[in-house]
Amino acid sequence: MKKHALLFITLSILSLTTFGIGFAEKGVIRGKVVEEVGALSIPFAGVALYEGTSEQPLQTIQTDENGFFKFSNLKIGTYKLRVSYVGFTNFFVNDIILTEKDNDKNLGNLKLASEQSNLNEVVITAQKPVIEFGADVITYNVGSSILAEGSTATDLLKNVPMVQVDIDGNATITGKRSTRVFIDGKPSDYMTSNIADLLNVLPSDAIEKIEVMTNPPSKYSGDGEGILNIVMKKGFKVGFNGNLGITAGVQGNKNANANASYKGKNYNINGSAGYRYNINRGDSENYRSNFLPDTTFYLNQFNNYDNNSNGGNFRIGFDWDITEKQSLRLSTNYNINKNDNLSGNDFYYLNEDYIETRLRNQKNLGDGNSNNFVFNADYNLKTDTSGGKLSLGFTLNTNNNNDLRSYDRMFVFPTNLSPTLQQNNNQTDNNGINFTLDYDKPVFKKRDQVEFGLAYNYRKNDNDLLVQNFNYQTEAFVVNERLSNKFFYNENILSAYASYNYRKDGWGVKTGLRTEYTDVNFDLSTGESYNVKPYFSLFPNISINRFFKKRYNFGATYSVRINRPRENALNPQVNNSDTLNISYGNPDLNPAYTHQMGLSFGVFGQKWSFTPRVSYSTSKGVIEQYRMVKPNGISERTFSNVGTNNAFALMLIGNYRPTNKISTNGNFSVIQNDYSSSLNSSLNRTGLSLRGSIGFSMQLPLKTAFESNLNYANNITAQGRNKGSITSSFGARKSFFKNTLSARISTNDPFGRRNNSSFNQGVNFVSQSFSTNNSNNVSFSLNYRFTKIKTNKVEIPPAPKP
Repeated sequence: MKKHALLFITLSILSLTTFGIGFAEKGVIRGKVVEEVGALSIPFAGVALYEGTSEQPLQTIQTDENGFFKFSNLKIGTYKLRVSYVGFTNFFVNDIILTEKDNDKNLGNLKLASEQSNLNEVVITAQKPVIEFGADVITYNVGSSILAEGSTATDLLKNVPMVQVDIDGNATITGKRSTRVFIDGKPSDYMTSNIADLLNVLPSDAIEKIEVMTNPPSKYSGDGEGILNIVMKKGFKVGFNGNLGITAGVQGNKNANANASYKGKNYNINGSAGYRYNINRGDSENYRSNFLPDTTFYLNQFNNYDNNSNGGNFRIGFDWDITEKQSLRLSTNYNINKNDNLSGNDFYYLNEDYIETRLRNQKNLGDGNSNNFVFNADYNLKTDTSGGKLSLGFTLNTNNNNDLRSYDRMFVFPTNLSPTLQQNNNQTDNNGINFTLDYDKPVFKKRDQVEFGLAYNYRKNDNDLLVQNFNYQTEAFVVNERLSNKFFYNENILSAYASYNYRKDGWGVKTGLRTEYTDVNFDLSTGESYNVKPYFSLFPNISINRFFKKRYNFGATYSVRINRPRENALNPQVNNSDTLNISYGNPDLNPAYTHQMGLSFGVFGQKWSFTPRVSYSTSKGVIEQYRMVKPNGISERTFSNVGTNNAFALMLIGNYRPTNKISTNGNFSVIQNDYSSSLNSSLNRTGLSLRGSIGFSMQLPLKTAFESNLNYANNITAQGRNKGSITSSFGARKSFFKNTLSARISTNDPFGRRNNSSFNQGVNFVSQSFSTNNSNNVSFSLNYRFTKIKTNKVEIPPAPKP
């Protein structure tokens, strides 16, 4: 690990110390950013300046407390500009020409339209920076990343700052024990029973951006310590446009995707489709020492697997401006997944003298498929001319997952032990309804804004597990009544919230309160019924920001979040696919509450920015999975409210652009976790978690670009530590035919396969695991963009008179 850490630090220093010297000139581009309705100034809006046909911004700044911005010391030439702010349509200005005689351009008031009425986007040729940093949100702009082309949502998340993706495709925010994934502002766990499967087939070319919310506002559900919000493309360009792409890798992975949109005067139709074929191979080792009162023995396990999966995602949307005051957005999404699994396990039993006494082989076969359908409807109504807006949202989803697996076990020695053959047939159905009602209105001459709303979520999950054992005498499968079971889960959550946003003289204050009424019940086909007493939860939220001297930003946040136990943690069905390491849920879990607070300070220069953050969180009744070894040597894993956790985190986030052709960004996190538990003394643990990443991009001649990312993670858990390794990705892209065709070559982990190791310790055992998989891959992509777009030029006024 020390070698990996040293390599990571060395590469980080080399990338961040890249230096270039710009030639100062006298050119100036200035202006003011205001709201389209009411002309209220917008402070802290992001303004990116591009030179010529460059795909990377030359400079990125924020407007001051009065909405003004100014770029100075510019060379003579042609520029373009992009203005962005959360909740508003991006605004673009092309063909800003600076000459020797006319070297001061005042663009006047640039009016940003509300995101709900963004049918008149101005010019759409400029490109956003890959990563944008806000007080509570980090935004990863998918279209600006070379590594994003020809990939999926799972691949994208691996390169998003502060996000970690495990081997199963589950994404979490650094320092957060529970992370929820939203799609277009709506929780994805209401859309599918397996979020990882959905993200693995969601094509990157259908995604506009990914938002990392470390302090979600009151409008969002109180569940989860952080939220990853995946924003899909809506196709707001006037005319017909889209793209086609194919990707193939030397490991055998391949995918294809297409998306297109057509926009008329007051409507827009958009759609996307993607197909993915994936090959995942790997092996692992586990060494467990068991210390029982009367003996000590050892279990060594060696595993290998070969998984093939394929799937598709299809999406279509319709946006309609019914009148100037009313708009309607409809969308549907359907995805399907299939997988075939083959794996093998060798189990070695060793006595206290470390002599092998038994050897068992196990062969596992799996065949699974799932499908998911989601329908969304959103209606918006402008209630008055001052900006009041009423929004209604409705989501309906249905999901079905089937998984058939067989486990063939036999002993190599001693030979007198009988073989076993087991077959598991698991069918899961997930259905849900989500309804939202939101109203927001500017007040006090549009200086402030008030928001309030209601939400109702219903979800039903049915899990039917049929376990059969083969009878070698009758040569027939017999139902295992002890392990077969049906689990029925129903969840109802009714929510209400109110928030107030204040802005004046560089100050921004957001405060809100959300309350949720939760009613959950579940039961088993064996007769057990669990009716959790309904409960109310309150979630206060406050965020304070101060922007001053045009280059400094200070922020402070506080919020309360909840981690509700759901069906995967509650379901007591026993999983004995590995009979020496079984697992099951705990129906007696309680929700866990977290108080989290943070401080941030940002400083911005013309070519760089640096944002250190500190945060502290304290949680009671933390829900985590823990392991215990029984006297028979069988390891059992289940969930429990293990105790309390106090976490202190320091995060350093920054970017540096030495020239208009080179850009670097990096983030580093160190988190001190302190677990305290009365349940089990082995859960009392204190330690550090480390995570870091660095990105580098460069524009090369002949419309060529290069990008790379390095990531490292090492995390503590309640019972041990997950030791990660450095992961890396590199990509290069070449554009042809006026940027309509691009070719890309990329490689993941070129220095070796991805390795992971973990350490777990209990009262009577110590376990170490090592795993590796075929992450090192080289892929080739072709992407074709087609467009027929109408744009509206912005009239650039003359420079101000002296």
